[in-house]
Amino acid sequence: MDSFARGTFNVDYEARIDWERLRLERVEKTQRHMKAEGIDALLLWQDENVRYLTSQRAIMLQYRSVTHYGVLLGQEAGPVLLTSGGEIDRVREAMPWVPHIEAIPHMTEPGLVENVTRNQILPHLEAFGADRGKVGIDAATFTMRRAFENALTGVEWVDGEHFMYLSRVRKLPDEVQALQEATAIADAVTQTAIDHVRAGVRECEVAAEAMRTLFRLGGEFAHLASPFVASGERMSPPTRFATDKIIRHGDIVFIDIGAMWGGYFGDVGRTVICGKPSRRQQEIYTAVYECLHAGVERMRPGNTNVQATRAFLDKAAEHGLEKNFINLYIGHGCGVSPNEPPYVGEAATGAMEIEFQPDMVFAIEPLIWVPNVRGGGGVRVEDMIWVREDGPEYMSRAPYCEELLIQ
Repeated sequence: MDSFARGTFNVDYEARIDWERLRLERVEKTQRHMKAEGIDALLLWQDENVRYLTSQRAIMLQYRSVTHYGVLLGQEAGPVLLTSGGEIDRVREAMPWVPHIEAIPHMTEPGLVENVTRNQILPHLEAFGADRGKVGIDAATFTMRRAFENALTGVEWVDGEHFMYLSRVRKLPDEVQALQEATAIADAVTQTAIDHVRAGVRECEVAAEAMRTLFRLGGEFAHLASPFVASGERMSPPTRFATDKIIRHGDIVFIDIGAMWGGYFGDVGRTVICGKPSRRQQEIYTAVYECLHAGVERMRPGNTNVQATRAFLDKAAEHGLEKNFINLYIGHGCGVSPNEPPYVGEAATGAMEIEFQPDMVFAIEPLIWVPNVRGGGGVRVEDMIWVREDGPEYMSRAPYCEELLIQ
């Protein structure tokens, strides 16, 4: 399996990602897990699950994606894609690998949802032999769930969202290669943003230049709906989107934009300095940098996310900053979703303890912020980590900030 990004073009001189093979393997892998868990069918609406099982690229209408696309999957038959009427003609022409494609309206009005449920979803569940079986479901609106429960009275509903997280958590070889390509684009996006950081430029201008690189290199969209470029005091506490703030000399600047390519996300973040840093900014940056590497070193098969978390926190404690982490996880899974379980260092009670396994991929992003630091005292460094048989491998290669690092 390659440890580098070969390129995103369709070339004839070397083997790259075999998309036909990958589509088939993702469906077959999911169906094996369904049989093992006794799930008769899946009815899924989240963008990442529809993409995973069909390669349908969602048209990202903000706040509305789960009402536009769905997929049905039985234990044996190929997927049934339920797609927006605005997409149906293109999809039928462009996606011959999907055996069954049907148009649906926006799943918002109760009458429309009830009609789709009775006349489109129910017949497929009957064909799967799942109309009186276990059906996994992920995200759906209240209107959708009520229609499903009223019309599909013989179904036992189970958690399809968590099932899909676990089904997707270990990546196939072609998935790892797609993540390598997405991360290479994310590195380039990050580098472009770094190159445009200077006094007198607005955060939103830095974000705009970075997004230009993303689209120029064939990225589909960023990791975040609104690119995260925060400078100076906007990193203490973090403002998680780019604003019209003018970057000034002495400002910390954090960049977290990432890239999606081929349905997979590369999530890379870097903190840089505009001009000359203060000693306190260097101390915070060095603590985060050392924390990142201490924790990643523990991300080996057989170790747990709890052990890795302890390494992150212990290293931060050496710098007196263990209580200055943002109230969020330190790392998250990454794949067809930009952010998914399992988490590393989740601050809230109830997070899963998992054992690292080969071919898991994570974005690790410790963020420590200290108040009342001139030019900002918030630092995050984020890398894509591939857990391999012999230990963790850094997929991202964007440079760290030498000016902020105490040697």
